[in-house]
Amino acid sequence: MELSKRLSAVAALLNNCDTMADIGTDHGYIPIYLVKQKRVHGAIAMDIGKGPLQRAKEHVQLHKLDEYIELRLSDGAKKLAVGEVQEVVIAGMGGRLMMKIIDESKELFHSLQGFVIQPQSEYGFVRRFLEDNGFAILKENMVEEDGKYYPMMRVSSGQMKLEQECFYEYGKFLLTEKHPVLQEYLAKEYQNYKKIAKTLHQGTTQKQKERLLEVEQMINLNQKATEYYD
Repeated sequence: MELSKRLSAVAALLNNCDTMADIGTDHGYIPIYLVKQKRVHGAIAMDIGKGPLQRAKEHVQLHKLDEYIELRLSDGAKKLAVGEVQEVVIAGMGGRLMMKIIDESKELFHSLQGFVIQPQSEYGFVRRFLEDNGFAILKENMVEEDGKYYPMMRVSSGQMKLEQECFYEYGKFLLTEKHPVLQEYLAKEYQNYKKIAKTLHQGTTQKQKERLLEVEQMINLNQKATEYYD
């Protein structure tokens, strides 16, 4: 089977192992792909919703992988025990929900050889959370698909200090390696912020002025990040 560009990039950041878990599996595509590619021997596909898990079950049965992929109804990683898997992926959900899942099962995530996350929002908060909770980012990637931009990172237990504000927001590896997709994202983000700022400059309320200050701070951060491409 073929994965989307986003899921393919996420799967590429996972290491080969005996067993992996996909939290918020939805259709079960990543576990199916990894088993078929013989990159893992088995997988646990997990989701909080019965509907998504049923879809995953149908896809697993379609590929005749019932023997290799277990389906598990679970709120985050709560139904996953330490030692059951070596790698975990959490992709396609908001940053705050992702942080909540990791925080509620911190012992599990610290026990892994590594895990891959692809947050849909609040990237800066996610990187700070990892730093504050004894995790280190090992690799990063970013892809564009259907006009949307998806940063993702491989993480393990360890110490990390990103130090620069733009590293939290945009990713140290992406910036220092001059990732071309991030460069494209920064350019589009800058134009978007400039349009918002232009509109807010005409505002007279305190709320509009406060928002303008926030946008100007983001423009400055964007420009600091863009300097890495000069």
